[in-house]
Amino acid sequence: MGVQGLSTVLDTHRQIYREVRFMRSRLLIDGYNLLYLLYFRSGLDENHGGDYAAFEDVIERFITALRDCRITPYVVFDGAFDYKDKKLETATERAEDRIRKAHQAAVGGMKQHILPLLAKLVFKQTLVRLEVPVAQCYSEADQEIAALAREWQCPVLSNDSDFYIFELPAGLLPISYFRWEEVERSGSQRYIPCLSYSTSSFCIFFNIQPKLLPTFAALAGNDYVKLQRKGLSISWAQFDPTGRETPSRIEGLLCWLKAFEQPQEAVEAVLGMMGELSRKKKVEVQQSLWLGMQEYQLPPSSLKRFFIHGVAPKFPVIEEVKKIYILPSKSYILNVLLRHQSRSLSLAVGHSDLPCACLTSRPLRQVMYGLLLSGGKSILVVEPERDGLQIKLTRVQPTFNGVLWQLALDSLDKVKAEPSERLQVILEALGVTEESLKHLPPQLRLPVAVTCYWLQKAQPPPDQTLLKALLLGVSNGDTLRQREGNEHKALVTISKKIVGKYNLDMVLAHSFSQWQICLKDSIHLNQLLGCPLPEPQIAGLYEGTLLHKLVPIMRTGGRLKSYLKNDRSSVKLYQTMQSILHQFYIQETSTPTETQKKVTAPQQQRQALDDLTTNLNQLFLEDEDEENVTEVKSAVRAQEDLHLNHLLSVRTRYRSKERNNRCNKPELTRKEERRGWDLLCGPEVQLSVRNQQEPSNCTSLIKTIKVMKKKKNFYGSSFRTRYF
Repeated sequence: MGVQGLSTVLDTHRQIYREVRFMRSRLLIDGYNLLYLLYFRSGLDENHGGDYAAFEDVIERFITALRDCRITPYVVFDGAFDYKDKKLETATERAEDRIRKAHQAAVGGMKQHILPLLAKLVFKQTLVRLEVPVAQCYSEADQEIAALAREWQCPVLSNDSDFYIFELPAGLLPISYFRWEEVERSGSQRYIPCLSYSTSSFCIFFNIQPKLLPTFAALAGNDYVKLQRKGLSISWAQFDPTGRETPSRIEGLLCWLKAFEQPQEAVEAVLGMMGELSRKKKVEVQQSLWLGMQEYQLPPSSLKRFFIHGVAPKFPVIEEVKKIYILPSKSYILNVLLRHQSRSLSLAVGHSDLPCACLTSRPLRQVMYGLLLSGGKSILVVEPERDGLQIKLTRVQPTFNGVLWQLALDSLDKVKAEPSERLQVILEALGVTEESLKHLPPQLRLPVAVTCYWLQKAQPPPDQTLLKALLLGVSNGDTLRQREGNEHKALVTISKKIVGKYNLDMVLAHSFSQWQICLKDSIHLNQLLGCPLPEPQIAGLYEGTLLHKLVPIMRTGGRLKSYLKNDRSSVKLYQTMQSILHQFYIQETSTPTETQKKVTAPQQQRQALDDLTTNLNQLFLEDEDEENVTEVKSAVRAQEDLHLNHLLSVRTRYRSKERNNRCNKPELTRKEERRGWDLLCGPEVQLSVRNQQEPSNCTSLIKTIKVMKKKKNFYGSSFRTRYF
């Protein structure tokens, strides 16, 4: 973003900057700029769905470093995508460039700086949890940040070269030179060593008038002015006085500007250098240049009252929108209201031949459009989507039916919008019921509902291995976050090494990308409705690199113990989620005919027993016999605690031996509390076994147990299976 080529010139002339010890100050932060720099420069995963727990750790360390130096951060994000279309052409080019890079990353395996789908949510959730003041502008944030920095006399932290043009009294701190990981001490004070930039130093070095800086930015080419596309570009490199073999376009322009005192003089000289132009063409060029220059004129700050008093600035085009209430600060909402367009393109690393992953969650966005546009039947929303390596715009009809008829944008903040109605909207959109989610912890109700939706809508449909891996990741999701210090860093390092051994599975990556986009859009819909479901914390919920390890391990029959938590709560959580998803699948599947039932029932039973056999084999551990017995019983007990009606019960014959062991060997009792997490068989297996009418139908299961009994160091006691 910003002025093309300016950062390179400044890196060449480092003497323009000055060394500072930054501490005891307010700091205005360009939110999205910091987000990208923190993620990409931390060496985190980009191609396997994101290292969200590790990213959360980076954000926490960054904020801690600031506060240790008594620096108060204020983070400001861009809002609606340029609703006046001043940057439409630039944004389209960047989106298509990201599409090509996402494809290259999938095929070649190299990092192409494609931000994982949920990284923005993780960033914002972490800032809110750390109580960092956050604001989101209605439109571009650059002017608002610069205006408040001027009023507060504090610096701006960003790598956007537009801030090299704004007149900032306390200067700009480029993120590239902000060494926040190297906090130093001077006496009792801590500070962050960094470089500071000021427009006065720049103008003195290049000997130009400060008032000409906006003219320089427009002529150099920024996001608003692209003269070269009109065939009107000037070769500024010819004015470079250095005589280098490869002259600098930027330095040539700066040298040319030395001859002028006023912006108008420079603009007239430029028009004269463009040869014979029609009057219409001259007016067009002049207007384009003035438009680019006006972007650096600072209005009074509207953010100060928001940060100090919590008063949001007035909506900029309220006369164009009849019904407004205090919206969640989301750019997609503003785009829909202002332009009837959804500008955001959810893009993940993936092969261009696969369909756009964002198509899966389009029905969810249609519900949002219905709420935002109050059911206007004649209104269509324009959505971008990836079509191969290109962008395609599609007109989408908002959904406005069912309980949505009773809700609209102007009623969501009123008493008549009952919580039950809000909840019903999102549950209907996801195709689940409140009853089906009641056994889950509140934080997991939305993710599990999203998973039900994903199972129904994803193309191609995810297989059981993907589903089990996802559930295992969710039930063990806080493992990475709970690990501290070197243990955490070592785990992240191991994760990267193991993932690196596997080529990117295109179908796997595409399927999990669909799940992430469904979750993101569901969170947005939930926020619009006032959060009738608790918002999940992404960093402890989903870990892309972990899932890309689990799936190939599970497909090849590998052991999972070293990757998962070994406590009963994780087992219970896993089994609860799988039970809900199984019941959802049964309800969504059409009822087969009696003939189909007779044909498929034996096959389902055999498949269920085969799945159970595989899961029992995963329990093979080289421990003492009695410990293995205890492990199996603990797995069963973890299932019984769910109070489900269909359970597989496996018990030993020797209950007295168990009681004696508990008395004589208390270490086994303690170990029992940690066992059972390996039992990965789902409710479909349990239900199949429960429905067996005769013990003879489980012959293969009994044979399997007998074979396993004979293995060395395995179950030493005799077993019997009880059917009910």
